[in-house]
Amino acid sequence: MPEALRSIHVVAGLITDARGRILLTRRTEGRDLAGRWEFPGGKREPGETSEQALVRELEEELGIRAEVGDWIIDVPQRYPDKRLRLEVRRIRSFKGSPRGHEGQAMVWVMPDKLGRYDMPPADKPVVGALLQPDRILVTLAPADANDAAWLTSLERALGDGIQRVVLSLPGTDEARSQALGTQAVALCKRHGAQALVREDAALAAALGTGLYLSGARLVELSERPLAADGLLAAACDTAEHLAAAERLRCDFAVTEVQAQVDETSPEREMALAWADFERLREASSLPLYAAAGADALGVDEVRRHGGQGVALTGESLHGAS
Repeated sequence: MPEALRSIHVVAGLITDARGRILLTRRTEGRDLAGRWEFPGGKREPGETSEQALVRELEEELGIRAEVGDWIIDVPQRYPDKRLRLEVRRIRSFKGSPRGHEGQAMVWVMPDKLGRYDMPPADKPVVGALLQPDRILVTLAPADANDAAWLTSLERALGDGIQRVVLSLPGTDEARSQALGTQAVALCKRHGAQALVREDAALAAALGTGLYLSGARLVELSERPLAADGLLAAACDTAEHLAAAERLRCDFAVTEVQAQVDETSPEREMALAWADFERLREASSLPLYAAAGADALGVDEVRRHGGQGVALTGESLHGAS
């Protein structure tokens, strides 16, 4: 039996200044992942709460006295020699001026520039949680010709705050797909939402949208099927799919949380489903949305397991209330 990896709980702080910039510190030589930028913090010691550990670490590392605020996300990550859980909390306020008391470099970064910094795998999903939508809609256009009702339902979802939509358009009728896709994309633009077309790269190019592929299709590709700035995502249910998604520089992935309901212990079944989700999370640094079919998931629930947020799915928006 392989030796169990040691487990480490790390707590990091999201520290902002008056301009809205976020503080990153650089890992010093001699440490794992030296030279990479991270959200400052450190290990939680036995007997400490997360708040106590973060206050202590920030005082030791930066010389500030911090007031710990809201929780943001937990990120489980597997490294060759350990399993790490990164808990991230907002820093409500702090006293003192941050200085690198352990010789670490520091930089204040505007949120939209965080992606430019080389970070450890556990920190990258935090950037996704800060910058990307916490809900997406993966929707299938109706097989019948009642497109007006489907578009009305799509607009209702956009009005409710959906900022990212995957459009599965009817592939048997090219003219209808083009017309319906054009209207759907126009609705997304009107509401400031991103749109992706499922599987059909030619239609995505024609409509000027992103592309959403199956994980199996990703594995077959040798190069990114879109320009570097094109939004690319995939449905990923295995570590192999996620590895392909990272290789092709996908912007996010979606995986299904599948719980086999057991009336004697539904909590246990859900715990096992989340354990499967976390094993995928540990192997990837991509923003990872969780889908559960007809079952409702909460954003906080998903983020407790390292996910970006919720992928709302269904056979169709047609007739949705």
